[in-house]
This record gives sequence, structure tokens and C-alpha cells, in this order.
Amino acid sequence: MIDQSLKFDLGLINRYDKAGPRYTSYPTALELHDGFGDKEYRQHIAKSNAAGGPLSLYFHIPFCDTVCFYCACNKIVTKNRNHAEPYLDNLYKEIALQGALFDSSRVVNQLHWGGGTPTFLSYQQMQKLMMVTRQHFLLKDDDSGEYSIEVDPRETHSQTIKQLRELGFNRISLGLQDFDPAVQKAVNRIQSEEQTFSVLESARAEGFRSTNIDLIYGLPLQTVATFARTIDTILAVAPDRFSIFNYAHMPARFKTQRQINDADLPSAEVKLDILQMVGQKLMAAGYVYIGMDHFAKPDDELAIAQREGNLYRNFQGYSTHSDCDLIGFGITSIGRVGDAYSQNVKELDEYARLISENKLPVFKGVELDDDDKLRRAVITQIICHFALTFTVIEKEFSINFSDYFAKELQSLEPMQADGLLTVSATGMQVLPAGRLLIRNICMVFDKYLAQKQYHQFSKVI
Repeated sequence: MIDQSLKFDLGLINRYDKAGPRYTSYPTALELHDGFGDKEYRQHIAKSNAAGGPLSLYFHIPFCDTVCFYCACNKIVTKNRNHAEPYLDNLYKEIALQGALFDSSRVVNQLHWGGGTPTFLSYQQMQKLMMVTRQHFLLKDDDSGEYSIEVDPRETHSQTIKQLRELGFNRISLGLQDFDPAVQKAVNRIQSEEQTFSVLESARAEGFRSTNIDLIYGLPLQTVATFARTIDTILAVAPDRFSIFNYAHMPARFKTQRQINDADLPSAEVKLDILQMVGQKLMAAGYVYIGMDHFAKPDDELAIAQREGNLYRNFQGYSTHSDCDLIGFGITSIGRVGDAYSQNVKELDEYARLISENKLPVFKGVELDDDDKLRRAVITQIICHFALTFTVIEKEFSINFSDYFAKELQSLEPMQADGLLTVSATGMQVLPAGRLLIRNICMVFDKYLAQKQYHQFSKVI
């Protein structure tokens, strides 16, 4: 049984806290290139159909009613709900285009609506989107699939939750970030406890099987004391999961963040103190650390999958279905089909043009070679299970691990000396002190990283 404990070592964190990928994929999205388009994507769909297996569908709904200053997502801010109509019309066409290419007998085990704010859509719009999806893909009707949605509690009510459940959703993630009034004002997201918890209670009453709360640490005006109050307030209602992300302030890349006053941001030391407080409170409340900002109750399916060695990681984060090819729909969405990753165009006009020409709106991608697949398997095992058994990798890829990764194993020696992990002749084990620094360990096996500028990534802590 896996040890899911966590140790907070301030000295180690300060020493290793540098920028690096989040490894929702390997190679990372930075390796996608414009030499991969409609033609190449279709070829990989054909290979995927030949291999068979279940599917996972991701739909990007880019619209938001108001802008949150911390946001780094691809979004369209508008009060006019009619602006979604032309986008949805094109989305329906894309669903039909992609649906015609995939084997109709392949069942959809996972489905996710993200954004933006999916609940920006009216019930009629959401109902039609799900109906069109069912027309072109084999969705489950017995509630055994993992069908999830991100919601903004400020515009979600008990009736909305009832409707989402009727559409087939059974997992829900609530955006919050922080309850402190000063912090909310500084990031332009005013959201009350009543709004948030009424949605959570409605989700439970309607039979949603998993509830998640999204928080961010490192926002302007946050302190250990103020964020501790937010954590305590949420712990009182005990959601199944927490996603607690490190705010990455990159105003040069994301215009919206320029509205945040740099002087209001907590120092690196305060951010670490906040993170330590969060870890202590959640573990004291009985949650386990899944990894990469995620905590869950011990009986949550993510925690169970991790203990049983079945946890996986994809572009949506941690998952219990490693066997699903992931299809992305809508602008900026990323998918993994067969041995390739692909991404749709980011602009509405370009998306509409390609759809009108009956072309798949893919504008870049990457085909994985044998080394990519090998390193992906290694990084996935480490980041999901905090452990790696060399013989498993050796059998799957017909290599001698110590020979193939001789340089990487040598690079791990300082980390072993620092107590982040142990390495033996048969495998490696990440220790409790190394789990917050799991990205650093994975970076050792990333052959592309030396070619990248570190400012392209967020800090690991």
C-alpha cells in the first residue's frame, strides 16, 4: 500500500523551488508544432480506431461573464449570452466532423466541460450540446461514466445543478480561489460563502458523486491568517477534493494579470508559509496528498486509484482512466489520440473558417517517438504514484533501465542525499519530503527541458 503522507521541509523547498512543467503531458505542450495538422490528426485517429478502447471527451467553453484578474485561461469576457450561439453552432459541426472519424462503438468513459465558464450557457444551450454529443458519440446512460463540469457558483443555482445532473454530469468542480473580501476585490471575483456552499449542498442533494473546490494561493493581499480562515470555512463542509494552485504571476504573457498590483502580492516566504499551513490543515482533517496541488479524502476514487497503482495524468489533471484516448473540442482544446497530441486553433475567426471548410481545427501537434513514450511512462509513474519499478519499464520497452537512464540516475544522487527519494537496484521511491517537489524529480527525465527557457513555466511551489 502506497504511503500518501507529506513532509514540509522549508530548506529543501527553498533550494529546489525553480520553474518547471506541470507534466499534464510528456512531451509538454511546448513541443507541439505547426507541422502537425488536419491530415496528421486523421492518420492518428485511424490508428486509434485500430487499437480500439474507450474515449474521453473535453469541451472548451470559453465564455465568462466577468474577468478574474488572475486568470491565464483562454476566455472571452462578455455579458451578452447570445455571443455563445455562433460558437456553439461551430462546436456542433466539429462534434459531427470528429464523430464521423471515430469508431461509433467506442464508449465514452469520461467527459468534461471546462473553460471559461461552462455554466455561462443557458440550460437550452447545454441541453443541445449534450444532445449533439450523444448523436455522434456513444455516451453511457447508466451513470457509470465520469462526466464532470466546472461551475462558477456566482451564476449557478439549485435549478442549474438539477439540470446538470439530468444531463448526465456526476462530478462537479466549484471555482472559488479565496473567501477573504480584500483578496476578492483585488482579483475582481466577489463571491460569498452562501453562493458557494448552496451550490455544493445542491450537488450533494442531486447525487453528484464527487465535489471539488478550486483555490489559489499567492494572490494579492493574501496572508497565512486570511487563507487559513478560508480553509477552515471550507473544511466545515468537507468537499471530496481540493485543488489548491500556486498563482503564477506572468503579466507579460497574460494581459488580465496586469490589473493586479505587484506590490500587493505575498512574498515567496509568505507563499511557502501559506502552503505549509494548507498541507497541515488538510492532512489533520484526514485528506491525503494526491500530488501537484491536489488533496482528496481517503475514500475518493483518486486516492483509491493512487493506492492501487491505477492513477493517471492527462491534460485535465489526475484521472482514473489511463486507457482513454482524449478528444478535444472547441478553441484551444488539447487532445491525446493514439501516439500524438494535438491542439485546436485559439481564435474564434480561425476556428469558424476551418469548420466552414469542413476541416478539423487542429493547428499544431506532435507525434511521440519511442523515447517520448518511454519517458512519458517513467514520468507518469513518478508523478502519479511517487514510485517507479524498473523491471516494469524494462519489460514494456525492452531496455535496461540503469543503462538507458545512466545520466538521469546520476542526476538523482543529490536528491537522494537530500532525502527527496531513494534509489535502489530495482526502483525508486519518492519520500514524503520529496512529494511537494515531484516536478523537480520528473524534470530529470525530461530530455527537452535543457532546450527551454525556464520563464516559460511556473515555479514548482
